[in-house]
Amino acid sequence: MTVPNITLNNGVEIPQLGFGVFQVPPEETRDATLQAFEVGYRHIDTAEMYGNEKGVGEAVAQSGLARGDIFVTSKLNNGFHAHDDALEALDTTLGDLGLDQVDLFLIHWPLPEVGDYVETWKALEKAYADGKARAIGVSNFQQAHLERLFAETDVVPAVNQIEVHPYLTQNPLRAFNSEHNIATEAWSPIAQGAVLDDPVLTAIAKDKDRTTAQVTLRWHIQRGDIVFPKSVTRSRVEENFALFDFELSDDEIAKIDAVNKDERTGPDPDTFNYVPE
Repeated sequence: MTVPNITLNNGVEIPQLGFGVFQVPPEETRDATLQAFEVGYRHIDTAEMYGNEKGVGEAVAQSGLARGDIFVTSKLNNGFHAHDDALEALDTTLGDLGLDQVDLFLIHWPLPEVGDYVETWKALEKAYADGKARAIGVSNFQQAHLERLFAETDVVPAVNQIEVHPYLTQNPLRAFNSEHNIATEAWSPIAQGAVLDDPVLTAIAKDKDRTTAQVTLRWHIQRGDIVFPKSVTRSRVEENFALFDFELSDDEIAKIDAVNKDERTGPDPDTFNYVPE
């Protein structure tokens, strides 16, 4: 089964379906990632704050796969938004991953009341120019945050990773991303399980003879978002990968769009200012 690629605004290609390691314990990350590689995943999404970059790096090294066949994303810890701190944090990430270059590096949160994310972005621009990241982007940025970057910096983010699921479709922000050639990545794609009992989704899943999770993830794929579900259970990892031998109709996609509640499972980026001690 071939996962389609999305071409980012700098020409780098990223697999549209990946494997997320959020909340995977560090001691389980290597084996979970190796299992994902066995199933067929080639895109791994981690972050400094997850504490499991080393496990991802061990899996990459032990996978037997060519480095060029694996796409690795990580994200800057909230405590390192100052320019030089951000550059040092990326070096630490590269060391923990055992890599000379990460495929995509993101500012994890804008932290509007904590630090100057423009200064942080300029650090990522330097890292990109120095070849330490093949692409750079942001996570949890709202339109106003992006507009300020456009006005004060040079490199347009390749990606904006935001919370997206049927209860938070984010269509206005996704459209803004698209207008500026920024790829949208969807985190919490099944709303931490909240959508799995939704009657609209379960009816479509029954009609398709698929699970509700598969229908939800296929909705993401057909809308053009990059998605990376997380599970450490082999059957679920395989199920989440089996998305490319069926399609949803335009009517089914519209029905799923219509269940939107503008309901978050995670923090609001406009007010979230958490910095770990």
